[in-house]
Amino acid sequence: METTTKQPPVTVYAEMTPNPATMRYVTSRMLVPDGRMVEFRTPEEAEGVSPLAAHVFNLPFVTGVFISGNFITVTRNGSVDWDLVQLELREYIQDYLNTDGRVVNSDAPAQQLADANERAVTHAEATTDDERRIIAVIDEYVSPAVAGDGGHIAFRSYKDGVVAVDLRGSCSGCPSSMVTLKGGIENLLKQMVPGVREVVAVEL
Repeated sequence: METTTKQPPVTVYAEMTPNPATMRYVTSRMLVPDGRMVEFRTPEEAEGVSPLAAHVFNLPFVTGVFISGNFITVTRNGSVDWDLVQLELREYIQDYLNTDGRVVNSDAPAQQLADANERAVTHAEATTDDERRIIAVIDEYVSPAVAGDGGHIAFRSYKDGVVAVDLRGSCSGCPSSMVTLKGGIENLLKQMVPGVREVVAVEL
């Protein structure tokens, strides 16, 4: 007689983020492999790629889904307050992960999956020593804090002393992200990489 090891149920808890429009839901299992991210801004983008994202988009107030590691960041529109839907959404995600459980389809169309990864965006390739130093500083000092807030930051370019970065997840459209960008990240890079004058955010 075969015995199967029963997996413990997935638990989910909610965390506020600096962006009032987003909530970060942390799960007790990895949703996607470490270091991988996918982002969806419409139900159509999630269709056929991420059953979890498509499931969350079934809720009428959801306008964006960002998945990385063991968390999912959900963006809402202005029709509801988190106070009204935060617990409902947590249970909704938890129930799904304990029943269907699929996060990204193994047979997802390659182009659509690539698009979702590009929206979540990884660093642009470094071509100079300064760019490599900038990426190293972002990875070591900035990314962990940003991920803790349900977001992601990636290096895009460096020219004439100006570093361009991309902000995704809870950082995208966050009122306080510009303060963090200028007050924290810009000052850090100025100190650690001589020649950096400014940090700006770009939109994909």
